[in-house]
Amino acid sequence: MLFRICTSLAAAAAVLAVASPAVAGPTPGPAAGSRLTLTRVADAGGGAAAVKLTCDPDGGGHPDPVRACAQLTRVGANPARLKAADRYCFLLYKPVTARLSGVWRGRTVKWAHTYGNSCEMNRATGVLFDF
Repeated sequence: MLFRICTSLAAAAAVLAVASPAVAGPTPGPAAGSRLTLTRVADAGGGAAAVKLTCDPDGGGHPDPVRACAQLTRVGANPARLKAADRYCFLLYKPVTARLSGVWRGRTVKWAHTYGNSCEMNRATGVLFDF
């Protein structure tokens, strides 16, 4: 009887070992990735543009997804935390609004900011809205 119980327990343990993953933790896949929409809209008829950006893996319609994803990773997908480049822009008021929305590593993100002109936007956001 004891032999049968031990054999049954060993068989159950073998089944559980095969059924459970070898490494615990989050599983990579679509849920681990990021899917964002980046838009910029110039006021007063200046035009608009939008691109899709995916990270983990990097891709989408952005011209430089690797650098854009690296920038977002450094700031936790909050463009307001980006450090502005050290360069001058003309004092020409042609407002442009930059927007980011979507899913970043499983959480919903949404951000928007209006800059005085596209130079100021690019200085503040690097390659993120440079499309």
